[in-house]
Amino acid sequence: MSVTFSLNGKPVIFDGPDDVPLLWAVREHFGLTGSKFGCGIGMCGACTMHLDGEAVRTCVMAVGHVRGRAVTTIEGLPTDETNPVHQAWNELDVPQCGYCQSGMIMATTSLLARNPNPTDQDIDQAITNLCRCATYIRIRAAIHAAARRA
Repeated sequence: MSVTFSLNGKPVIFDGPDDVPLLWAVREHFGLTGSKFGCGIGMCGACTMHLDGEAVRTCVMAVGHVRGRAVTTIEGLPTDETNPVHQAWNELDVPQCGYCQSGMIMATTSLLARNPNPTDQDIDQAITNLCRCATYIRIRAAIHAAARRA
């Protein structure tokens, strides 16, 4: 069955089963591999994308759920000086291995859209993504830096 939705601002059609995880449809069918597979149970956040502007875990979300909606991947975000999150991430050298970072950036972008000046407690509640390299101190500092820039 076909699922039509917007992917990074462009209309797309996924021709396949409705129950395929959105992560796999985006990576395998559309070739956008910035979002990563981590745990497969929606816990780690490596697969985080935006659905209508909200951060969601896509390894456990069926592609049929996004019919008629807007999906944004890490590739859909600007990477230049107009993106304060990317700037802060680069300035503070946040990634160590980098595997989880696309999910962290997507979660952070969603947080800052809702709350432009988050406290440490706000960050802890909103950013539940896991980082095996434990760069959480740099992540938190980068979120505050991005908030100041925005």
